[in-house]
Amino acid sequence: MLKSPESRILVTGGAGLIGSALVWELNRRGFENIIISDRLGIDEKWRNLVPLKFAEYMDADDVLSAVKGGANTLDKVELVLHLGACSATTERDSNYLMRNNFDYTRLLAQWAVARSARFVYASSAATYGDGVHGMDDRMTDLHKLRPLNMYGYSKHLFDLHAQRSGLLRRIIGLKYFNVFGPNEDHKADMRSVVHKSFGQIIATGKVQLFKSHRPDFRDGEQMRDFLYVKDAVRMTLHLAQSPLASGLYNLGSGTAQSWLQLTHAIFAAAGVAPNIEFIDMPEALRSKYQYYTCADIAKLRQSGYKDELTPLAEAVRDYVQNYLVKDRRLGDEGL
Repeated sequence: MLKSPESRILVTGGAGLIGSALVWELNRRGFENIIISDRLGIDEKWRNLVPLKFAEYMDADDVLSAVKGGANTLDKVELVLHLGACSATTERDSNYLMRNNFDYTRLLAQWAVARSARFVYASSAATYGDGVHGMDDRMTDLHKLRPLNMYGYSKHLFDLHAQRSGLLRRIIGLKYFNVFGPNEDHKADMRSVVHKSFGQIIATGKVQLFKSHRPDFRDGEQMRDFLYVKDAVRMTLHLAQSPLASGLYNLGSGTAQSWLQLTHAIFAAAGVAPNIEFIDMPEALRSKYQYYTCADIAKLRQSGYKDELTPLAEAVRDYVQNYLVKDRRLGDEGL
């Protein structure tokens, strides 16, 4: 729990989509004593940091070294928001995913709990696989879940470890569904359909969507639970500040909507008449594709979260008109 605006906070993955949005929202609430950790690499992710206010930047490997070596670099951290991970669902280097998503999270969680720091980490809706066992965050037998890709499994494996070791009673894991919004342009193929489609509209005037390869879903009627990043960070900070909250929580809108509904909202926000072309899904994705996701957010509501969710069309309009059209980041709103 944060005791004052001077409380020290560590945000890993702090230059990414959700991480930088969390720092933006913390800034709006008066918190600036923030350590941002990430791996900036060679992409343009650094641009997400420019409008934000924070005390220090640390490379992700330096954070891990401090945790392993007991260095005082991270002394007095009261809250760890661990968003750092490889989130590519197509990543095939299993060793890398295990080191980066499982081992790193395990070590950081153990370190935080040993120092009585609040620890909140990103799990994923990808842990639910095809949803045959439901998408209920109150499920007690996590072994029933069957993730469809190695990314989902690396997240699932830590959930299992945390439950088995008893850590899960002392920390919070967040199963984010399809989060979209400002500060995601560095994500390459992992960008949301909103970002990709807006680029297609500008370049060609049309949007390409995958055909359905299941008879029970028509083209464009595959469904997802889309969550605006501004809602995602409010949910995250609510749970971080809720003293009785622990365990796994779904973070989604609680409503499944189709790719066609989303795409029509993008065309409307861009002021362009809809023009949609359906293309074949790559063979490599067909067995790993989720046709339906919908978050059960009853547990989140029971924790006291009362905010209304941003309607999809309104969220898309805000994102497109106030950020994509103007090439702005979160924090640039007043420019």
